[in-house]
Amino acid sequence: MQHPGPPRFVAVGESVQLAPRDPDPEATYTWRVRSAPAASTVELPGDEPVVEFVPDAAGTFQLELDAPNGTHRLTIRAFPGELAPVGRASGASGMSGWSGFQSGSGRRPGESGGVSGSGSGARSGGGGGGRPRIQLRGSVEGNELVVRADPQPHPDSDVDRDEMTVEFLVDDRDDVDEGQIETDGWEFRIPTAAVSDRVRIHGVAVAEAYSVPDTIEFTREAVPDGGEGRGLTVSAGADAAGRSSDDSAAEPTGTDEAAFEVVRTNDPPEWAKDVTLYEVYVRGFTDGGGGDDETVFDALTERLDYLADLGVDCLWLTPVLENDHAPHGYNITDFFSIAADLGDREDYERFVAAAHDRGMKVLFDLVLNHSARAHPFFQDAYRNPDSEYYDWYDWREDGEPETYFDWEYIANWNFANLAVRRHLLDAVDTWFEIADGFRCDMAWAVPDTFWQELRDRVKARDPEFLLLDETIPYVPDFHDGMFDMHFDTTLYFSLRQVGRGDAPAEAILDAVDQRAGVGFPPHAAFMLYIENHDEARYVVECGDDAAMAAAGALVTLPGVPMLYGGQELGQRGRRDALAWEHAREELFEHYERLLDLRAELPALGYDGTLDRIDYESDTDRAVAFARERDDTYVCVLNFGDEPATVTLDDHAVDPTDRVSGESLATAEGLRVDDVAVFRAL
Repeated sequence: MQHPGPPRFVAVGESVQLAPRDPDPEATYTWRVRSAPAASTVELPGDEPVVEFVPDAAGTFQLELDAPNGTHRLTIRAFPGELAPVGRASGASGMSGWSGFQSGSGRRPGESGGVSGSGSGARSGGGGGGRPRIQLRGSVEGNELVVRADPQPHPDSDVDRDEMTVEFLVDDRDDVDEGQIETDGWEFRIPTAAVSDRVRIHGVAVAEAYSVPDTIEFTREAVPDGGEGRGLTVSAGADAAGRSSDDSAAEPTGTDEAAFEVVRTNDPPEWAKDVTLYEVYVRGFTDGGGGDDETVFDALTERLDYLADLGVDCLWLTPVLENDHAPHGYNITDFFSIAADLGDREDYERFVAAAHDRGMKVLFDLVLNHSARAHPFFQDAYRNPDSEYYDWYDWREDGEPETYFDWEYIANWNFANLAVRRHLLDAVDTWFEIADGFRCDMAWAVPDTFWQELRDRVKARDPEFLLLDETIPYVPDFHDGMFDMHFDTTLYFSLRQVGRGDAPAEAILDAVDQRAGVGFPPHAAFMLYIENHDEARYVVECGDDAAMAAAGALVTLPGVPMLYGGQELGQRGRRDALAWEHAREELFEHYERLLDLRAELPALGYDGTLDRIDYESDTDRAVAFARERDDTYVCVLNFGDEPATVTLDDHAVDPTDRVSGESLATAEGLRVDDVAVFRAL
C-alpha cells in the first residue's frame, strides 16, 4: 500500500506527521512539496521517510511521496491559524519527553483531570465560539453519488448555522475524475461513471474553528440478487435508506448490476453500541491456576458464566503478553508471545473461544507507545549507539530513554523509525486474529498517523472490529479515522467530584454536554467508568451511598458502561486479588438489576437522547434528567447519604421505580435513595 493515507485538514502552524504505510524498513522514501499556496515557502527534508509538515500559509498543499511501489499524492488543506481549535494537541501525539501525573492513566501532563471539561479545546470569550461539529450522510440518487453535510455550530457560538461553510476533499487514494465533482454549499455530488471501484469523501465544518472531519465511503460492487455487504448496499436510483428515488422499496433485479455500498466509516460497530464492558485484571481476578494442568486462562474461563449472569457481554483483559513481571503487564518484553505465567497462545485462544460461546466479545489490551526496559532490544541498545536497535528508541541527552511520568521501567519507541512501525504492525496483525477489538493504551502517546494506518488495516479485514482509546483528557480528533469509542474521562472526574460532595450532582450533565463542547461529532461513542486498575476504588473514595448512585449513572447516561473487576462485589483494593468470599450481595444485585434494565429499555441505550428537564430537589446531591427513544423515561440519581425528594415540573411519570419495582411517590414528591427510573406518561 505505502500511500500515506487520507487527506488532512489542519491550520497554519499546526504540525502534521507524514509517514508511508505498510513500510519496508530497507526501502527509500522521499517527500516533496508538489504544489503550495503562493505565500508558502515550506520545504520538506527529502531524505527522511517520516517527517513533520507545518503549513506556513493558508490554502491547499499537494505533497508527493516517492515509494518503492510508485509516487503517491497527499492533499493537505490548511486553514488560517485563527481557525485552529484552541487546545488542540497538534503535533503532540506520539511525542516523547513529557513528565506527568499518574502512572498508567495516560493523562496528559499539565492538564487538570479534576475539572469537568479539562483539555476541552473549546474557545471561550469573543462571544462564545468554539469548535463546530459535522456529520455526513451518503446516498445514491439516479446516476450520482451524493453526500450531504449536517454542520452544527458550537453550543456557545453566536454563529448562525446557515452561515457555516463545509469543505469536502476526495481521498487521494481513490481513482476519481475530479473534474466531474460538483459542490453546492453543504452538498457534494459526483456521477457514478466518474468513480472507479471506491471513493471516500471527507468533510469538515468551518465556523470560528474547523471541526473534526467526517467521512463517507462509496464502494462499487456487483451485488447478485440484491444482497448486502458490510454497509448499506444500494443500486443506482436508491437512497442511503435503501429506498428508490420515488420512495418505493428497491426491488432485487435478479442479475448482477453495479451497486454501491454506502458506509459511514467513523461510526462504531453495531455490536459495540449497547454492550456492557468489564475490565479483567488478569493476575488478580482469579486465584490463578488450580494445579499443574490449569492455567490462569482456564481459571478465567471458569468465571465466564458468572460474568454472563451479571449481564457482561464484552471483556477487556489487561495485557497478556510477556513482560518484566510487574503484575499489571504493561511493561512488555515480547510483543508476540503470551506471558508464560498465564498460559500459552493455545490457552488464550481457548479462553476467547469460550467467551464467544457465551456471546461475549474480547478486547486485547494493545500497548504500543513503549517497551519494557527489560525488552531484549532495549537491553542491546542501552548506552550502545552501535546497536542495531539504538534508533528504535527515543533518547534524552543524558543517554537515558525518553518516557512519561518518570516511569522507570519503560522506554518510548521512536516512531520515526520504519523498523519500529513494521515491528508493531506485525504485532497488530498477530493479535487481531484472536480478538474482537483493541483497547489502546496511552493512545495520545502514539502518532495519529500510526492509529489511522492501524484502523484502515484492521477495518479492511473486519469492519466490526472495535477500537477503544484511552487518553486523559479525551481528544476529539481521535474520532477522525482512528477510534470508534473513547474513555469518557470528563464524566469520570465529574462522578468522582460529585461522589465526594465537591460538586453538585448536576455537574454530571455538564460533563455529558462537554462532549459537544469540545467538538466530538454526534456519532462518537463513549465508555463510561467510575474506576479501573489505575484509580482508587470509587466506594473507598466516595462511600457506599454515592457508589450506588454512580452505578446508576453508568447505565442511565449516554454511553457504554464499563465495570472494573470486583466493582460489583464492593472490592476495596485497587489491584488486590478479588475477595470473592467477601462479596457484598446487595451491591451485586444492584448492578444486576441496573444492567437488566438497560438491556430492557432502548431509551437508555446508544440511540436514546439525553434531555435536561425542570425539577426541584431538597438536596443538590440529586439530579434528574430524561432519556428518550420512542418512549421517555425520567432518571433520578441521588449521591447523598439521605433519601432525596424530587418533584418534576413538566413531566408526569408513573411513580413505580423500574429499578426496584416499588412506588416512590410521597405527598412531597418522589423519594429516591440512590437511583430510580420512571416511565413518563
